Amino acid sequence: MQYPYDISVVVPLFNEEESLPELVRWIKRVMHAHEFSYEVILVDDGSTDHSWEVINQLSDEDNAVKGISFNRNYGKSAALNEGFKRCSGEVVITMDADLQDSPEEIPALYDMIKNQKYDLVSGWKKKRFDPLSKTIPTKLFNAATRKLSGIKLHDFNCGLKAYRQLVIKTIEVHGEMHRYIPVIAKWNGFTKIAEKPVQHQERKYGTTKFGLERFVYGFLDLLSITFVSRFKKRPMHFFGTLGTLMFVVGLGITLWLISQKLFGLYADGRVRDIVDQPLFFLALVAVILGVQLFLAGFLAEMISLASNKQNEYLIRDKVGALKK
Repeated sequence: MQYPYDISVVVPLFNEEESLPELVRWIKRVMHAHEFSYEVILVDDGSTDHSWEVINQLSDEDNAVKGISFNRNYGKSAALNEGFKRCSGEVVITMDADLQDSPEEIPALYDMIKNQKYDLVSGWKKKRFDPLSKTIPTKLFNAATRKLSGIKLHDFNCGLKAYRQLVIKTIEVHGEMHRYIPVIAKWNGFTKIAEKPVQHQERKYGTTKFGLERFVYGFLDLLSITFVSRFKKRPMHFFGTLGTLMFVVGLGITLWLISQKLFGLYADGRVRDIVDQPLFFLALVAVILGVQLFLAGFLAEMISLASNKQNEYLIRDKVGALKK
């Protein structure tokens, strides 16, 4: 299959007006040095500074630069998802706009996808220029993700990644799931996933846009994506199984209480009322929960069949070739 470009570079950004010109020039130098055909898609995630004006200026100066501007801040996952929809390179590179990811890594990443036939290559910032308050939670987060996903990567959240185009055209990234793109890719059948140590630059302009709360959200997202990836197409398997188990437990306790009372009546006539026993109420709760879980699974099945709008975002404007 012939692709319009060798490489598409997708850059999500939020309030990065100072770093954008330098980043685009750096990418251009690397691409020309290795004679790659390329496009750079800058996705402005509702910036409140002059980032969009800078993108327009860069696009006027270079046809390879294209831009998308969200009407408001939707998050990095939304920005990546929209960039993925519009890129057309054989290999897709994602990187952050803050100059902490080096474009000099692009040729090696391209080679691993193009010639070594990997589906996805994730960067690994072995030497980080971050405070301990960020690096220690990151290590814990990565360890938990490795354990749950079975993917042996050191740095799931590294913004510098490379993909075969089929991967990004197949997966969907929404919510805050950008941290788990390797997990999403694996559960969509793309198992040739590798890791490459990459250079980590010190931040040159501005401040980080993420606080410590991202680690809490990250853990919750991991649980969410684990559940969704396994049961998205078959929620009844999860809720129905739990519901049936709870119902059977409640029914079993009820039948045991009834048989115990009948045996007591037959033996000596002295028995406690069933409603006087705490086990009866536990059985009642189990039966009710079982029915509710089963109904939840049925409704989830109906919703999953009808849902087709989870990745719609309001785009304010476009620039360059994406204007059409």
